[in-house]
Amino acid sequence: MDISVVVPLYDEIESLPELTSWISGVMDNNRFTYEIILVDDGSSDGSWEMIRKLHKNNPFIKGIKFRRNYGKSAALNVGFEAAEGDVVITMDADLQDSPDEIPELYRRITEEKYDLISGWKAKRHDPLSKTIPTKIYNAATRRMSGIHNLHDFNCGLKAYRKAVVKNIEVYGEMHRYIPVIAKWAGFVKIGEQVVEHRPRKYGKTKFGISRFINGLLDLMSIFFVGKFGKRPMHFFGTMGTLSFFAGTVMVCWIIWDKLYALSHGEKHIRDVTAQPLFYLALVAIILGSQLFLTGFVAELVSRSAPERNKYQVEEVI
Repeated sequence: MDISVVVPLYDEIESLPELTSWISGVMDNNRFTYEIILVDDGSSDGSWEMIRKLHKNNPFIKGIKFRRNYGKSAALNVGFEAAEGDVVITMDADLQDSPDEIPELYRRITEEKYDLISGWKAKRHDPLSKTIPTKIYNAATRRMSGIHNLHDFNCGLKAYRKAVVKNIEVYGEMHRYIPVIAKWAGFVKIGEQVVEHRPRKYGKTKFGISRFINGLLDLMSIFFVGKFGKRPMHFFGTMGTLSFFAGTVMVCWIIWDKLYALSHGEKHIRDVTAQPLFYLALVAIILGSQLFLTGFVAELVSRSAPERNKYQVEEVI
């Protein structure tokens, strides 16, 4: 199979007929063998019934239905597991991504041998409340990940070599940082393509303030997991060692200061426990020990939760 198109969706019943018809037309015109995997993330507007109807008319349309809403990352991860095409294309279901971009994305993956091509919506049709946080996250992600040639990490329109989607795991809200996850997995040939961003035709945006906060937390998570996921002791051990060392230095200073005062016969010598530095040293030593032990525990359990990415799938067609 040439192409798998993975489309996560939540309450997008109005756009599905037009989207699938458009994708099928592009595939037929270019003589691609394909499948369209629609992942219903717990919709309540009848989207699943629409997917069933579309499947009856076009057997290349497949569907996966969650029992409840898990989020876009979960939908993508399950779609990646089901995909069989040599090239996997992801796009949003709201018709803001154009299927006409698919042939060029496919060509660049197959001919130019990219691992991943990320879309860049250079001209956006979103409100400032969405574009400003996006620019902040993109700038921060470029700096932290070292992927300096991408302008838009969160663009829903992306193309992947099959090996990429079969060797990465997307969970939480990590779909924003899939290029970073791919890089940490060893897929370093990552490119960008300017794509059309169409105004939303149906429904309303799912973007809210919670996504702004979650995006910040996930950026920190992806940085930590990418850097220290396989070696957490390097992070916790280093921080613990520095804290313990600082506490030890303060203790030595307190002892030396006490002995110096006694040897010179000073009359008014403060008790060790009366010095604020004593308590700082105590906290630093305790904190250092705890961080060090945390590193040992993290080494034992790092990335070993087998149920982390299991979701309740109600039906598959």
